[in-house]
Amino acid sequence: MVRKYIFGRPFETDAVIKSIENTQCFTNCPEAFPYGTVSAEKNGFEFSYTLGCDDMIFGLGEAMRGINKRGFSYVSWCSDVSTHTEDKQSLYGAHNFIIIYPPAFSAESGKNKNRSNSCPFGLFFDYPGKITFDAGFTKKDELKVSAENPDITVYVIDISDGQTENQQKESALCSIVREFRTIIGQSYIPPFWAFGYQQSRWGYKSEADIAEVCAGYRKAGIPLDAVYLDIDYMDGFRDFTVDKSRFPDFAGFIKKLNDDGIHAVPIIDAGVKADQDYSTDKEGIQKGFFCKKSDGSIFTAGVWPGKSHFPDFLNPEARRWFGSMYKTLLDAGADGFWNDMNEPALFYSESGVAEIFSKLSVHGGNTNPDVNSFFDLRDKVFSASNNPEDYKTFYHKVPAEKAGAYAESAGTKYVSVRHDKIHNLYGYNMTRAAAEFFREAAPDKRILLFSRASYIGMHRYGGIWTGDNCSWWSHLLLCIKMMPSLNMCGFLYTGSDIGGFGANVSRDLLLRWLEFSIFTPLMRNHSAAGTREQECYRFEQPEDFRAVINLRYRLIPYLYSEFLNAAYNNGMYFRPLAFDYPEDPIAVRIEDQLMVGGAIMAAPVYEQNAYGRTVYLPEDMIQVTCRPEDGSCETGTPEQILMEKGFHYIEVPLNTVVFFIKKGCAIPVCRPALCTRDLNTKAFDWWGDKSAAGKYSFTNL
Repeated sequence: MVRKYIFGRPFETDAVIKSIENTQCFTNCPEAFPYGTVSAEKNGFEFSYTLGCDDMIFGLGEAMRGINKRGFSYVSWCSDVSTHTEDKQSLYGAHNFIIIYPPAFSAESGKNKNRSNSCPFGLFFDYPGKITFDAGFTKKDELKVSAENPDITVYVIDISDGQTENQQKESALCSIVREFRTIIGQSYIPPFWAFGYQQSRWGYKSEADIAEVCAGYRKAGIPLDAVYLDIDYMDGFRDFTVDKSRFPDFAGFIKKLNDDGIHAVPIIDAGVKADQDYSTDKEGIQKGFFCKKSDGSIFTAGVWPGKSHFPDFLNPEARRWFGSMYKTLLDAGADGFWNDMNEPALFYSESGVAEIFSKLSVHGGNTNPDVNSFFDLRDKVFSASNNPEDYKTFYHKVPAEKAGAYAESAGTKYVSVRHDKIHNLYGYNMTRAAAEFFREAAPDKRILLFSRASYIGMHRYGGIWTGDNCSWWSHLLLCIKMMPSLNMCGFLYTGSDIGGFGANVSRDLLLRWLEFSIFTPLMRNHSAAGTREQECYRFEQPEDFRAVINLRYRLIPYLYSEFLNAAYNNGMYFRPLAFDYPEDPIAVRIEDQLMVGGAIMAAPVYEQNAYGRTVYLPEDMIQVTCRPEDGSCETGTPEQILMEKGFHYIEVPLNTVVFFIKKGCAIPVCRPALCTRDLNTKAFDWWGDKSAAGKYSFTNL
């Protein structure tokens, strides 16, 4: 059952689309909140819950650290973060859904004076601004959720008062996620080709660069379904433009790629170049569709184009206008897009730069400052980017019926709302703008769309990638742990920058990352300008990379089918073992093995120079070992051995992929091809339990 608790007059985020009948409204702090202690007064909102010693906390989508979030403090604030280190409290997404889970085998869990039982339950804090989740960090036995604004909606998903017949067939954790996903709406479904391998790099500057990359993959016999166009394809970083000196016949070039089974995916940034000779900027100014300051002037800040204006995506009219801008590229043949810089990222503001020069003048050009003066200058420069004070200086034009207590002006149709109060909705509504236009312009066609910044609700319009990671082994492990948490919040089409965006990737790290990413819906290799080129064909023995990516293509019938099943039935494509084996005290604690769909368990290798790893099998499973030398990644049959429940050390050489299939299950695999268009999805081999061959109910592709 889902219960809705309204405190004050919250902003309507559109995250939840299902009406909740048993809604309770509070104008001040309630006497009794049955799931913890709540204070919602003028000084803000605070929820606290006493944790049992073994209680676990799942959720929060895109966040640092592990699957169990207990022991750290997280801040939901969509942030342009270039280095994902353990101390980071915020990343690009704001996903305010958690599950408090007292393990079934623990006698100490769930002992809370506000709870009459120890069943797990979910909480969604629908709040568009900065909100902190102190998950046993300040006090080890206390969960505290706090926000500066008392106007908030809290949804509680509690199945302890009776499960449906379908819920009784799955764990309580899976049922809670399914109930939550039911109220927030069906997850975005990408086109079939978007499950193919995709190559990107910031630094492909011309048609010749991209043609070289595509030719390199084809020559090496490595499958490729998409190539990405980062900001260099634009004319001076202007959205929806193409540099004709680099791409003289853009539509013709895309057609050549399409003829070879390769799709072009351009980037779109949130900031629109401030240029009166640029039609998008000129039209946005004329129609009043850019965010403004309190004095009515247009807010201006610097990003890639230099001085830029920012579309007011919270204004439905501005959203429709910006979405229609995609038509230019859509008409040229592009059928995939990635939205970036939409937290929004601000390299600097005009006032911030003025403060820097003012600080410099105070120091009088002193070339030999003392240490305090030096650090003062340095901190002033560094703080210019994404300065919290800048987010307080511009406003959105919002429908009056949605604004609640956030309105700072009177109006019957539209009111003014300060950006920082609803900051986390910006990237969500940028992607919504594109998706709503695509539904009108191409209603019968699925278009690839994903974003960097997001809020719950955006999952209905597109996927996300996990942002500017680095070529670090720790970031491979972080990707593994992040995937199921994103699924809990509705984001099924997800993946990371394979090999890492920043820093220089090693051959073994890229191979290991690919070996996990054969299971992620988005399989994109992406790197930054100035780093080592990491296209797979550039490394020694490219046949190893070819084998791994061919294996991905063999598995696509299963993977895409399981993805569709999760989307249509509000389930999870990736699940922690705790969700499938809640009675197993070992499985519940494991965070480096994941269930993929209904039949597969992945146990990737994520350590440098590791020749294998220890794997825990929560039940008897079939170990599937795919090696290049026996052809099993491409046309042959892999070694398959039934393994007993328990711990096993598994040898996994660098060019080998090992995964597990549940006993009693068999999965369909097809022959690989150079692109998804050429896959034969009517003829299958079957891997796993021979007695189940042909019985798997997969979606007819």
